Amino acid sequence: MNFMRLVALAAMLGATLAPASAALDAGVAAPAFKTEASLGGKVFSFDLKDALAKGPVVLYFYPAAFTSGCTLEAHDFAEHIGDFKKYNATVIGVSGDDIDKLNKFSVSECRSKFAVASDKDLKIAKSYDAVLANMYANRTSYVIAQDGKIVYMYTSLDPSKHVANTLDALKKLEAK
Repeated sequence: MNFMRLVALAAMLGATLAPASAALDAGVAAPAFKTEASLGGKVFSFDLKDALAKGPVVLYFYPAAFTSGCTLEAHDFAEHIGDFKKYNATVIGVSGDDIDKLNKFSVSECRSKFAVASDKDLKIAKSYDAVLANMYANRTSYVIAQDGKIVYMYTSLDPSKHVANTLDALKKLEAK
């Protein structure tokens, strides 16, 4: 392959893999959804409306189970699940993985502490404008208040701040 073709290919890949910014801002109604989810390796039907009846929801999208960043993020959420429970919050991770893979991920990486949901066609991710390269869920976290409105959104492929930022948003929500 000649140099110019390599440059063109690199530019195309860079544009394709660049993260899109999430467009759903605070104050916007969170799109409703129902999907298959796994908690502790057991499949159940997750309904956002039902979860919101119990308290705020931390909805986080991640690209793929068992990848390094997604594993780190799952561990971080699992380690802090007690902090989320102090705010009566439900944590749900969503990716394009199938439910069989998520059954394993929910036990090993989520440590059976919170649910992960399957979004094989990325319909949910698209409704939240959380799609990366039109192939994966983008690493985007939302905090949704009980009234169904988004109160916080954060997008970054770096998994290190999603837990701290969503906990901070829950703290501010409770203070209102």
